[in-house]
Amino acid sequence: MNDDSPKEPTPDGVSDDYRVLARKYRPTTFSGLIGQEAMVRTLTNAFKTGRLAHAFILTGVRGIGKTSTARIIARALNCIGPDGTGGPTTEPCGECENCVAIAQDRHVDVLEMDAASRTGVDDIRELIDGVRYRPTSARNKVYIIDEVHMLSKNAFNALLKTLEEPPEHVKFIFATTEIRKVPVTVLSRCQRFDLRRVDAERLADHFRGIAENENAAIDDAALHLIARAADGSVRDGLSLLDQAISQADGTIDEVQVRDMLGLADRGQTFQLLEATLKGDIGPALDMLAQQYHDGADPAAVLEDMLEIVHWLTRIKITPTAADAPDVPEIERKFGKDLSERLAMPDLARSWQMLLKGLGEVRAAPAPLAAAEMILVRLAYTADLPTPEDALKALPSGAGAAPVPTPAAPSSGGGNGGGNGGARATAGGEVTVAAPEPQPAPEAVAPPAPRLATLEDLVTLAAEVRDQRLRFFLEHHVRLVRFEPGVLEFQLADGAPTDMVQALRTFLDRHAGESWSVTVSNQPGAATLAETRDAAEKADMDAAADHPLVRAVMETFPNARIDSVRHLETGGAPDGVEERGENESGEDEEGGGP
Repeated sequence: MNDDSPKEPTPDGVSDDYRVLARKYRPTTFSGLIGQEAMVRTLTNAFKTGRLAHAFILTGVRGIGKTSTARIIARALNCIGPDGTGGPTTEPCGECENCVAIAQDRHVDVLEMDAASRTGVDDIRELIDGVRYRPTSARNKVYIIDEVHMLSKNAFNALLKTLEEPPEHVKFIFATTEIRKVPVTVLSRCQRFDLRRVDAERLADHFRGIAENENAAIDDAALHLIARAADGSVRDGLSLLDQAISQADGTIDEVQVRDMLGLADRGQTFQLLEATLKGDIGPALDMLAQQYHDGADPAAVLEDMLEIVHWLTRIKITPTAADAPDVPEIERKFGKDLSERLAMPDLARSWQMLLKGLGEVRAAPAPLAAAEMILVRLAYTADLPTPEDALKALPSGAGAAPVPTPAAPSSGGGNGGGNGGARATAGGEVTVAAPEPQPAPEAVAPPAPRLATLEDLVTLAAEVRDQRLRFFLEHHVRLVRFEPGVLEFQLADGAPTDMVQALRTFLDRHAGESWSVTVSNQPGAATLAETRDAAEKADMDAAADHPLVRAVMETFPNARIDSVRHLETGGAPDGVEERGENESGEDEEGGGP
């Protein structure tokens, strides 16, 4: 909303000093709506061309501006201008009798109905009875029904006929937060507008302008906290801003807003997450207790930890996200550091456990105790190896010693007592290491595999269950040169470039010798997948030309060749498997001799 947009006129007898910000800065024109450019553009063009629908339905989250938009449409339809000669306009004057009466909710031709309290069919019948009468003083009679999804089934049915063919002087405007609960028969008769959530950066700019108008000093960090807590809702954000201005004496800073919202300090939450994933469960519980003593809600602490895990995962995938201009310095600093020291499996596992734990904390009779148990569970789970490491650690052969279980995390301030999982080293790094299995009594190291062709390399990748590398080798590698210790290839279109380094690591680990892996600019051979597809097509074409197959295909027009199998007996022609359906729907089969 523009800061200089006209404000809603003050109702008679109500002092402007007592009006909350959500009402005082309620938009009165389309230009005052923020974050709804698509809807404003559509409605503006509709007014200019005179192509106005007889019914609108507005949907979106709470506090996004649905009722305000409905009132703006009502004013735009009935504004007559300061001189009383104006017509429908997208910029209501706010001065004429109709604009003032609609703003004060006392216009007899603009009726607002709360469907949450008037849900029955009798209420709708009363509304329908008034539809046939022409407006008293306005150009159009406008019916605004808020939370329309609360109407009963019979009420919706009673409204359908009038909604489909209303008199030319009647307009319906519906607002709802639960669009899926509105019958499709109603939706099909309305022009629908989905109001979008307003992003946090835009909300912060909007709140900054309002704070300046209110002569309130508030720093940027506090504004971003309020905008984030608003979750895209303008009204919720304005209510929080109003509360922050009321309780502050002087400049409103981040600490005051965090205390008001019951949030933990962001830096402390980063430290709490790091201590938990390092296995330092004692200090982690002390940090949680201190945050709870300072007024932080345990559920809010876990929500912050969830946001941080998601943030670290984004940085892990897209490192440039940490350098975005709207990222606070504390998140940029801690985020880069932690994302480099945590592996992706640790982040994914932490997300799942925190997400499940958040529901447990909200439902628990003692939220703090539940949150502590979540941290303990997360710390002990962080000590476990990933599924991939566990598979690699499994011993092979009869009589092999069992895999030892990992030790428990440290309860003190050390670096943790476990042997695997996400652990902290003396340098502060968090690494993942699988527990080392005890060797078999007389185990002999298996010989290094012989890699003579690219197919041998694919087979090796399949044996160690590296399916991603196997797919890469089959579909994205155009071989230029393959010799013992030398692999040179051209990347096919769409190939993931990170797999080149993964291939080098794979060969160093499993090939038993040093390999030179080079990506060449020279044209390479067809990929293994392309070669296999070409061979299968050639076999299918050859089978289709076989006289016996042609005879079968002519006898059963709906038959088709699904696959071709070469017989192993010498001198016999290729066997052909056919499957098809005859006219009765039964499967038919045929094949070569």
